[in-house]
Amino acid sequence: MSANQNQLKSLLSKVPEVTVFFWIIKVLCTTVGETFSDFLNVNLGWGLTLTTIVMGVAFAIVLFLQFKATKYVPFIYWLTVVLISVFGTLVTDNLTDSMGVPLELSTIVFSVLLGLTFLIWYLSEKTLSIHSIYTRRREAFYWLTILFTFALGTAVGDLFSEQLGLGYLKTGTTVVVIIAAVFVAWKLKLNEILAFWVAYILTRPLGASLGDYLSQSKKNGGLELGTTITSVIFLIAIVAIINYLAITKTDIIAKSESTPIIQSSRDSHKNVLTQTVAVLCVFLVAGIGGYYWCNTNIVPEVDSSQTTLSGQLNDFIAIEDDMVLAVNSNDFAKAKSRADDLEHDWDVAQAKLRKIDRKTWTQIDGTIDDVLAANRSKSPNTDKCKTTLGESLQVLNEANK
Repeated sequence: MSANQNQLKSLLSKVPEVTVFFWIIKVLCTTVGETFSDFLNVNLGWGLTLTTIVMGVAFAIVLFLQFKATKYVPFIYWLTVVLISVFGTLVTDNLTDSMGVPLELSTIVFSVLLGLTFLIWYLSEKTLSIHSIYTRRREAFYWLTILFTFALGTAVGDLFSEQLGLGYLKTGTTVVVIIAAVFVAWKLKLNEILAFWVAYILTRPLGASLGDYLSQSKKNGGLELGTTITSVIFLIAIVAIINYLAITKTDIIAKSESTPIIQSSRDSHKNVLTQTVAVLCVFLVAGIGGYYWCNTNIVPEVDSSQTTLSGQLNDFIAIEDDMVLAVNSNDFAKAKSRADDLEHDWDVAQAKLRKIDRKTWTQIDGTIDDVLAANRSKSPNTDKCKTTLGESLQVLNEANK
């Protein structure tokens, strides 16, 4: 390689230095990814499909600007992270709500895809260090990895906090404890690149749990700040920190630090491989064990005679009937109140109902999401509310026979 090419490769890294500000903004971004997607989908009534299309286009545009930049630009980089957080969340939500893909399967698939991305990245570049992101190929690997971490984190977070009934606060607290353990392991000589990516993955379910805990109603175990207020608070915090970093430049990786350190020692490589296998085994055992524990101790048992949802849906039909009466009377305040009841009761019952008939549950869940979006819209449309309620009641009554 010529001297000019070597000089070209020593450009500043396209990503920031990993400081405390990095982790603060990362958690804030993941929280916004959860709340802002809910805000567009439900509060504005866009629906899952339109929200995904709009945010997908926005993400593609900003990602293009990120690739076009020749160095780390705080505003562009972190805007990309916010949008990839929203888009990654929507990818999992579409698989779950629109296609009926079980969260267990989504977790497994995204785990495999993430693992394969890491493997191909390492075989191609001989390093997974973010200090080495100064070529387009490495940057492509970097953003693909991040997309999968957000999709995986969403699947894992929703699986434990909602489907298995662990709750937002307990899920978030559990993740904090695990991240703290990773920090201690790093202090005790866990490979820094391995520790970084483990923590990066875990901040996704942490941010999602935090966002849901702040925005969800008290009935659903949240603080009821709402998605609008939560999104605004965190966006303001993100902008303030980014402005600070842009002025102080404390998160810019110097040229001397941007060249990756590739350990040539065979023992070092074997040590990292051993640590990686050990970490994977720990998370595999903890994940399967936690899933089994939640299913055994939290998720209600299902009688072997209950093979259909017949007779299990009376309460939901009654709530939607009340909503129909409220909409016909143009009493949208009552309709929204009953929508909160519908969401809460459905979330509480979902673990049991999914066990009985996953396919029918998924179909009903999709119609209920439409009902919630229509009735919680900032300016509810009467015809849309009636249509979504009619479709949902039809599915509920059919399944309840």
